[in-house]
Amino acid sequence: MTLTVERTIRTSADAETVFPYLVDFRNATEWDAGTVSCERVSGNGGPGTTYKNVSKFAGNTVELEYTTEEVSEPRFVIVGRNETTMSHDTITVRPEGSGSVVTYRADFEFTGLARFIAPIMTPLLGRLGDRTAAQLKEALDRR
Repeated sequence: MTLTVERTIRTSADAETVFPYLVDFRNATEWDAGTVSCERVSGNGGPGTTYKNVSKFAGNTVELEYTTEEVSEPRFVIVGRNETTMSHDTITVRPEGSGSVVTYRADFEFTGLARFIAPIMTPLLGRLGDRTAAQLKEALDRR
């Protein structure tokens, strides 16, 4: 079962500023409502770069290893994995006037016993998506 969270925000920051900021996934601590820490483990930020991401979700600490799969403006793809979860995130940044529009889509797949609780995760992931969209807009507007 795949659960999808997608949000689109408009920001006053231009796409030339926003894209590299978001591609450097270490910045997720500033704009992702769930991320507690995110450190680059290997790579230079391009495809193949890995990150250790620690998040708080539903009162639990969750650690995922993210790998950048694609960096091709206007979008990039990064995939996080642990023993029970895979998060396939696609972020697209498009210019709009003097600012930009950011679309963030996260597709979650759960395995093992976690797949049985996936249906109750839907509202929790939706609320996280709303909080992240607000935090993302705020972080980008400051740029």
